[in-house]
Amino acid sequence: MSTDPHADDAPGHADAIAHHATDDHGDDHGHDDHAHAEESLGPIDLKAWGAAVLGLVLGAVVAVSFAVATGALG
Repeated sequence: MSTDPHADDAPGHADAIAHHATDDHGDDHGHDDHAHAEESLGPIDLKAWGAAVLGLVLGAVVAVSFAVATGALG
């Protein structure tokens, strides 16, 4: 079971950062109440996207084959 790393993250706890106020929800741009580093998006995984598209195409071929075999199409 996973645990919430911020379950006890309240203003005034030992690891709280200075601007962690009760009315500050971290909504503004570039502001992070939990002091996480910004993460950039990685490169596009062309193999994974290609496999997904191939799976969709093959699934459509199977669906059309069933439709033709049952007489639903022409």
